Amino acid sequence: MAILLKKLNKAVPSAAVIGVSLALVAAPVAVSANDKGPNLDVIPHAIEDSQDVRDFQLGIITTPQLAQNSKKSEPSLLAKGDELAQAAADVNDPIEPVNRVMFQINEFLHGLILRPLAELYMLILPDEGQEAVGNFLDNLRSPVVLANDLLQGEMKRAWTTTKRLAINSTLGLGGAMDVADKWGIKGHSEDLGQTFAVWGIPDGFYLVLPIFGPSNPRDAVGTFLDSYLDPVSHWLDNTHRDDWSTARTVVGGVDEFAGVMDDLQKLKETSIDYYAALRSISRQKRQAEIRNGASSDAPLPDLKYDFNADLNTK
Repeated sequence: MAILLKKLNKAVPSAAVIGVSLALVAAPVAVSANDKGPNLDVIPHAIEDSQDVRDFQLGIITTPQLAQNSKKSEPSLLAKGDELAQAAADVNDPIEPVNRVMFQINEFLHGLILRPLAELYMLILPDEGQEAVGNFLDNLRSPVVLANDLLQGEMKRAWTTTKRLAINSTLGLGGAMDVADKWGIKGHSEDLGQTFAVWGIPDGFYLVLPIFGPSNPRDAVGTFLDSYLDPVSHWLDNTHRDDWSTARTVVGGVDEFAGVMDDLQKLKETSIDYYAALRSISRQKRQAEIRNGASSDAPLPDLKYDFNADLNTK
């Protein structure tokens, strides 16, 4: 209970600042939206696990645009455009105006803080050094992955996580080298959000979190509670090593962002609606993670961390 209160005390000031920022920014956005009339989002981000997402990434345009630009459009393309427009209306994003405001705030913070740190990180460390940092952080998180494997009843995956933790913590020099992967023991990621999904808890509406980005109420709660499954986090709290805990969080975020920031920029430059495109990608990837990597009809970009997307679709 003391640890929970401590975390809440740290979170309240940040939440207050975020709430004030939202109130100040959301008001003009809402007024602007009303002045412009109804806004029909026809970006094909709502068709999850479908061929339509692949078409979207290749530049399929909407039905009105097709009718205007080409009188000889194929009936199948027009029908697909109608399907996408209909699907867009069913997107579970009831607080989209607020989400878009938070999305813009995150974009500002990423450009102001995270991207410069990531560029400096890549400049200072060679590729081998960045790989070692990533391996070390992944190994630190192995107990959380193991706990969620067990909570989901995935005993085979739990045994795999145990072997990886033992091998990489010893022969891998504390996890800096992924020896287990070279031996064919592949890693995977699990968290409480995925566990809740396996237990049948619905994800709820789409939600953009401060800093972390695309999420939903179920995963947001899971993100907060994951630290209680982490022995390293408990040890840092109990020994008053708050600086180490902060450093771990910052380095982890910078390391993840450094690996995907170029792909995020490509997505931003090629998307009709960057917000909608990232929403679609995050939902697809999350569904794949819950299914333990089961494939679908749509390509699944590697969504690293909650707010990053890797567009490499091999």
